[in-house]
Amino acid sequence: MTVTGNASAPGLESLALSMFRSAAVAAAACRSWVGLGQKEQADAAAVDAMRVELASVPGCGIVVIGEGEKDEAPMLFVDEPVGVGTGPAFDLAVDPLEGTSLCATGAPGAITVLAAAPRGCLAPLRGYYMDKLVVGAAAAGRIDIDDPIGVNLDRIAAAKGVPVRELRVAVLARPRNEQLVADVRAAGAAVIQIPDGDVMAGLAALVPDGGIDVAAGIGGAPEGVLTACAVLALGGDMQGRMAPQSASESARVEANEQADLRYTLADLVRGQDSLLVACGVTDSTLLPGARRSAGGVEVSGLLATPRLGLIRMSMRVDAATTPGSGA
Repeated sequence: MTVTGNASAPGLESLALSMFRSAAVAAAACRSWVGLGQKEQADAAAVDAMRVELASVPGCGIVVIGEGEKDEAPMLFVDEPVGVGTGPAFDLAVDPLEGTSLCATGAPGAITVLAAAPRGCLAPLRGYYMDKLVVGAAAAGRIDIDDPIGVNLDRIAAAKGVPVRELRVAVLARPRNEQLVADVRAAGAAVIQIPDGDVMAGLAALVPDGGIDVAAGIGGAPEGVLTACAVLALGGDMQGRMAPQSASESARVEANEQADLRYTLADLVRGQDSLLVACGVTDSTLLPGARRSAGGVEVSGLLATPRLGLIRMSMRVDAATTPGSGA
């Protein structure tokens, strides 16, 4: 493993290397599925590999946000225990393969991602979709999801000291976001429409060289919690609101009294401690994809916590530890 950054600090960092390995092994397991058009098989490979590794994390964790339920994909399920059973108690939000279609087609931006916070600190969202607004540190405290996007863009541009026309806004390319795309362009900013990769869009807005100023629009609610952990770690800002896309989802959100809530960063991740890990499966502007190496797969990733900030890491995963990785 190679690490770039300051790796000496207390807190959830005691879990950092084990968490990184869990995401890295999942990324390695996906490598042989890249471009084969079989997203369910790739997702299952990631879930199986990550589940095995999470069992050895030196703590006592529980999955509070599991990806896959909304489309019946393979998943680590809500309330599933992880870790060795002793040590720090933590909540876990996880998406073993974000961008299953990206992996299936070999397109840029597929990652494995997980986030952790102390027990009871991650919001247990019960809907599948969330309207989100994410900015980096330069615009922290300058957003309000209840205001029109043009008003937000004016404030973000002022905070960054640039004209609105220089802002780049990442939006998932979905019919539900068509009005937002029109409004952003009407305000004078550029829209970067992405086919998938909700968390990656948020990360790009948070990282100085990410090429994105704002991530906005309706995407996944589980991805919202994952993104919030990165926002807390990297000093950005985020707000969200549940955005059900069906009658059954609306009923579920209303039953859990989450229908009309405006979620701030402090609502999504309580306290001041979080950890996020993302590892590349396919190439992107932020991360190289998983690559064959002698006897294994080389995986590159990001680790972020409030005390450490952003650390770029890499790990060679032995072929013997990732059955079906194609190494």
